[in-house]
Formats: sequence, C-alpha cells, structure tokens
Amino acid sequence: MGFLSERSRYVKNDIEVLDAVTEQLRKKGKSIVSLNRGDPARYFPTPKYIIDAYVKALMERKTYYSRAQGSVELQTAVSDRYKRMHGLDIDPARIIATAGITEGLSFVNSALINPGENAIIFKPYFTIYTTALELNQGKPIIQRYDENDAWNIHLEELKSSLIRSKGRDRLKHVKYMMVTNPNNPTGTVLRRNVLKELVDLANEYGIFLISDEIYDEIVFNGARFTSVSELARGIPHALLNGVSKSYDSTGFRIGFIVIPEEDRRSDLLRDKMLEYARARISLNTPAEYAVTAALNNPKGHAKALRHRVHEISDRVNFSVKMFGENQFLSTVRPNGAFYVFPKIDLKLLKFKTDVQFVTSLLMEEGVQVVWGSAFGEPSHFRIVSLAPKEILEHAINKINDFCRKNARR
Repeated sequence: MGFLSERSRYVKNDIEVLDAVTEQLRKKGKSIVSLNRGDPARYFPTPKYIIDAYVKALMERKTYYSRAQGSVELQTAVSDRYKRMHGLDIDPARIIATAGITEGLSFVNSALINPGENAIIFKPYFTIYTTALELNQGKPIIQRYDENDAWNIHLEELKSSLIRSKGRDRLKHVKYMMVTNPNNPTGTVLRRNVLKELVDLANEYGIFLISDEIYDEIVFNGARFTSVSELARGIPHALLNGVSKSYDSTGFRIGFIVIPEEDRRSDLLRDKMLEYARARISLNTPAEYAVTAALNNPKGHAKALRHRVHEISDRVNFSVKMFGENQFLSTVRPNGAFYVFPKIDLKLLKFKTDVQFVTSLLMEEGVQVVWGSAFGEPSHFRIVSLAPKEILEHAINKINDFCRKNARR
C-alpha cells in the first residue's frame, strides 16, 4: 500500500496544469498570454457596491463564523432572485450556501455516490464533474452534446442509452444526471424544448437531475436562458449556482445549491447538504454579507451586468470571427458564458493530439489555452475570451500563425 490514497490519483485540474510551465517560461523572460482561466474579475472590476458591502462588513467586525448553511438573509436573497428571474417560489430553507460550485459538487457526490455507482454526464463537461465523481469512487456514464446541432444535447443517443440501461437493470445504479446551461466549455445556451425533453426523460426513468447554471445571466446573441426549475416543477432536481460569474465575484467563493422540491429524495439530499455544511463549519462571513447586498440590489446589478455582457459578447464574437479565418479550425458560435471551443483538424497539422497542440502552442508562441481532452472532447481546445480585444487579436493571430507553420505539407 502506498502512502497516498488510491482515490487521490483522481485529483486534477487540467485547466491549470500548464501553469507551472507558464511560470518557468515567464521567469526566463518569455511573454505569455494566459487565456486558460475563466475569471471575469481579472478583466472587469467587481462592482463598487459589492466591494463597499464587503468593506462595511469588515469595518463592522463581521469576521466571525457564519451560519453553516448561509445566513437567513442570504438564503432569502437567493430565493428572491429566483422569484424575480423565473417566477419560482423557493423556500429559503431549501437553499444551502457553498464555497462556490466546486464545494457544492463535492458535497453532492460525497452524499450520493457509493463505490461503483454512476452518474450521467454530458461531454464536453466542466473538468471538476468527473473529478468529484471519481474521488467518491463513482463512474461517469458519458453522453454527449452534439457539435453538429450547435452543441445541444444529443437526445436520441440519450434515449437509446436509457432504454438499454433499463433493460439491463443498470439504472438503479445511476444516482444523478448532470446538465450544464450555459455550457462550459462550449458557451451553448440549451434550447427550451431540449431541456423540456431532458426533464421528461429524467422523470420517466426516475433519475435525479442536477443543473449547473452558474452562467445563467451571461447570455447574448439573441439566446434565451431557461432554468431547469421552470420545467421541473414536481420533479426531483437541484440547481448549482453562485455569484462568481454573473456577479463578477470569483474570489468571494460564494455559491449555493438549490433543492426546490419536497419529495423523499430531495428532502434526503437537502438534509445531508445541511450536515455537510455544518461539518465544514462556515463560509467566508464578510463575503456572505457582500453577496447578500449584491443579490438585494437588482438595479445596481442590472446596470453592471448589462455593460459586462455587452463587452463579453463583443469579445466572444470577435474571437469567433478571427478563428473563422483559420482553415485548420472550426468553431460553433457560443451564445453564453465567455469561452470559445474550436475544433482542430489534426489531419492537416503535425500534431497527433490536442494535448500536443496546446503544449506546443504555449512553448512556441506563448499562448496558454486548455486542451479539449480536459473537458472530455479531444481534438478541441478552449480559449477564454475575457481579455480586451487587442490582447485577443494578438493571441489569436499567434494561434493562426502557429497552425500555418505546423501544417502538414
């Protein structure tokens, strides 16, 4: 037996795996453009009213342990947000605050997954989905979004898989199905009719549905966001969300899991989430007060968000247009979040894999992106389009030049 646990081998984050290489290159004087991390607060200052609320909490010495599941005021503010945005009446007590979605994922998988049990995850997926599952000795059943259908869920494949699994009595080992909307890394905003079919399938086969909606307000190009909770009333489900992206507060580490329904499974999960929250004792108390103030200021939020989404959509669309000039790449236009996820035509290049492509791009051109394999989708890479357009133009020109220089002759 080794010193480290067997499950610890699943701990990884490919989004940051090349950071150590980047640091060494910078120490040697190489200029690097890092477009690997989806951190809007680095490019758009967190709104002043949120910062002021944080400072006020500090000055009032609100630096003690907070209520484990989040303050009543925070729970109520989250509930009020869902009422404003989606017309949903959610009991504040069914909202558990977490240290970002990552902690929420950890709680959910630890609470639900026994060794050898499964969860349905659609690829491409956020990298931590499989990490959190496998750390608890669970196994992903991979379904897919369809690149040929603007990265919407491939419903026919999902239906066929569910029918086969039911016939083999495998569904009893499936604990949940995870959907992401808008999607990271593709930026797809799922169509309402697609989500409705997904909800109906989860209900038909008795699968608990979880929806990661962290980018729910960063939507553009005429797309419309639909929360799963609008369509899943009376159906067991949970939402993962937080303030990192829409409220431009990544470093505050305040997220939440919402479990709206009151069926047996929902009640069991809600009660267990509360126990996990108590086991980790507390959130960042000053941040909690600041986030509550942010959620309770819809006018200030709308003003800040409007400007930010306008800038993000401009930068994302600009990136897509620039990649359109590259014969070695093809890109589905995103309508949400702030990522672009080009497909690499490896037959035309000197690289065998997306990992080789991304690593060589960093070493040769000083541009850091993330390989698609990290998201379960080889032959792609993800670029974060948050930087100003002049930086994106510089980086994408380097990527396009890199492809031309490494073309097969």
